[in-house]
Amino acid sequence: MKNKTTSSTSFSGTVSRRQFFRLAGGGLTASALLGGLPGGWVGSAYASDAPEVTDLRFGIIALTDCSPLIIAFEKGFFKKYGINATIAKGASWPAIRDSLSTGDLQATHMLIGMPLSSTMGIGGAPKVPMVIPWLLNRNGQSITLSNTFKGKVAGDPKAMKPFVDAAKAAGTPLTFAMTYPTGTHAMWMRYYLGAGGIDPDKDVSLIAVPPAQMVANMKIGKMDGFCVGEPWNQKTIADGIGYTSVATQDMWKDHPEKVCAFTADFAAKNPKTVKAVLKAIHEASVWLDTMSNRPEACQIVSAPTYINCAADVILKRMAGELDYGDGRKVTDTEHCMYFSRNNCNYPQAKYAKWFLSQYRRWGLVSGTPDYDGVAKQVMRPDIYEEAMKEIGYAHGGADAKPETLFDGATFDPAHPEAYAQGFAVKSLKG
Repeated sequence: MKNKTTSSTSFSGTVSRRQFFRLAGGGLTASALLGGLPGGWVGSAYASDAPEVTDLRFGIIALTDCSPLIIAFEKGFFKKYGINATIAKGASWPAIRDSLSTGDLQATHMLIGMPLSSTMGIGGAPKVPMVIPWLLNRNGQSITLSNTFKGKVAGDPKAMKPFVDAAKAAGTPLTFAMTYPTGTHAMWMRYYLGAGGIDPDKDVSLIAVPPAQMVANMKIGKMDGFCVGEPWNQKTIADGIGYTSVATQDMWKDHPEKVCAFTADFAAKNPKTVKAVLKAIHEASVWLDTMSNRPEACQIVSAPTYINCAADVILKRMAGELDYGDGRKVTDTEHCMYFSRNNCNYPQAKYAKWFLSQYRRWGLVSGTPDYDGVAKQVMRPDIYEEAMKEIGYAHGGADAKPETLFDGATFDPAHPEAYAQGFAVKSLKG
């Protein structure tokens, strides 16, 4: 990491307050002295770098991918950049959304689809423009099935279709859960079912359940499958209730997942605060991606005030140990949940377009959405790039390369509408 340097050619070194007044006493005017200093210099600090707001409440949901915010707080990275942070655990994604919208939270851990749908005012969200200047993580979610299907349905969703058809014909459709109607888990679950020839709106019952309640609801038989982040898939296996059909990285390697979101209004009024937050999360994310730090990280985030799950349960998949619970086992440290490497944090416009294509596919919007306009409004690489430049971090830049998912369909961000209309299973409106 590079130290910040000045661009002034008429002044070098650091002038203390005492030296300043000594020079001033020697006949130089204050204006003459200050004229040779870098812009924004006060004492030995840059006033222009100070956050406009220092006391911030950060929202989290009890999921492993909130770890960068917790580590930034616990390891003092927020303090380092002038932020007095409070971590507030929310009961559900709608509660987090509403707290950010009303200003009770200033920043939050969020599903990537939530700032998009809130900005658009779709999926039950009040219309509140939000921005994404930071992607928190890649990978690390799963689709869990009840033990009823163990040995019958592995990683191919087509094997689920006969069970879905039989239940529908009997008038008792199977129930699958996700965490928020326009969030990642909803899109992964819909995509999984669609790839199996199953219409999530007509063939099954699709419900929303808060992440930490998934295990309990499957235990009492209220659902046949769900999609959620860790550690709740691993917890389901540990409790002998279900097993993993697919990890989301099986569906889309290195897919985007959670974000750090702000309202557009807060970000516009407090740009230095937002950049300070990003700098702190950057340091936390780099720390988390040192695999030897992950046991300690899991001990920290396992606390009741955070995830409230045993550290050893959290650690298994954080360490890349993926036991599907049906005999399949994989160790993969390259495509497990990660937080910094591989240009993880850059807010790519193409990811917004992919989510919009799925909203279009499933009838969550009427007519063709403004793919470019919404992506430009919500994804804010300009903020990200400026913050990283100030700490000398070299990121990987924008990426518009096509992405191919596990069903063989390729998403070209240059043609999102054709992609949305190209699926056999879809519910287009308008």
